[in-house]
Amino acid sequence: MDNIAGKKSGLTWAVHLSVLALVLLWLFPTAGLLVSSFRTTDQIATSGWWKAAFPSEQNLILRAASPDSQVQEGNLYVIEGDLFAPGQDAVISAFGVSSRAIDAFQAGDTAPLKKGGEVQVTAQGHYRMTNSEPFSGSRGQRIFVTATTPPEFTLDNYRNVLFDPQNSEGMASAFFNTLTVTIPATIIPILVAAFAAYALAWMDFPGRALLIAAIVGLLVVPLQLALIPLLKFHNEIGIGKGYLGVWMAHTGFGLPLAIYLLRNYMVGLPRDIIENARVDGASDFQIFVKIILPLSFPALASFAIFQFLWTWNDLLVALVFLIDSTGDTTVMTKQIVELLGTRGGNWEILATSAFVSIAVPLGVFFAMQKYLVRGLLAGSVK
Repeated sequence: MDNIAGKKSGLTWAVHLSVLALVLLWLFPTAGLLVSSFRTTDQIATSGWWKAAFPSEQNLILRAASPDSQVQEGNLYVIEGDLFAPGQDAVISAFGVSSRAIDAFQAGDTAPLKKGGEVQVTAQGHYRMTNSEPFSGSRGQRIFVTATTPPEFTLDNYRNVLFDPQNSEGMASAFFNTLTVTIPATIIPILVAAFAAYALAWMDFPGRALLIAAIVGLLVVPLQLALIPLLKFHNEIGIGKGYLGVWMAHTGFGLPLAIYLLRNYMVGLPRDIIENARVDGASDFQIFVKIILPLSFPALASFAIFQFLWTWNDLLVALVFLIDSTGDTTVMTKQIVELLGTRGGNWEILATSAFVSIAVPLGVFFAMQKYLVRGLLAGSVK
């Protein structure tokens, strides 16, 4: 009954649901990263990105005005003001004057101060500190508040990452370093793999079947297994810690998939076209350049997407083959790790930097996605 015209089989529904689940698994983290890049540190620390559009309760550490602003009213010295900036519609439910009891008092209550005097904080954030003695010190009193704040989005994170000299110089340098690694590491394996795939698909020579089997076997070799031997080899021949070494590493790791993918595509091309070209006197090189390459563009673009995305997002190979203490060759993935190590809990900067990092791969993927399926499915059916 599943094969009746107009009805979809259970397998079709299972495939559609599986694809939907995979899309959602990819979409949710990306959407969360985008939303977090527009939020403040306090909002990220107190609620998930899916609650960004709703008010959230936060524990804030605010500071009253310094003793220099105190005025004398009769026998009392008074400091008053607002804890929140104008237009910030936050509502305080509890407050405290000690880190050990941040919610000891309700909004509107009066709390005694450790150094004498007392403070009253309203729900709207207005405070009034009074004391019979003059307030002393160079800094204002810390006030811990539990407040419900409205949703807030800001572009300051992107300004800090893209235009702040402390951050933008590092990210801009890392961006161009990543391009320097990614573009050659994408083009070189495509050029080498295209020649190899044509030879394995249309040229007869001894050992061709063994070479194909060896390439298929290399597809399952873990990258981590080859890192140390390859690094030692690079150091022996003098291309270790530099761009040339990382280009060769990415080329070596990407060639098995590239040759396998392109060879399967080229085998599926019509044999009559190649035989007619040979009858007309065309050499293998002419057939490859004028016939095979133009017809193989979907497969070339498909592998280019994979190699570009993998190289752009790579951290392990860059750490091993591109070690530079001066930071002149730092790629974006390593720069983000350094931000994590130096900035600690500034997650809004990390989220913004990460989203800036994935902007280029997303653009490349959506620009060339129509070739992806064509290249992957090529050679699967005759």
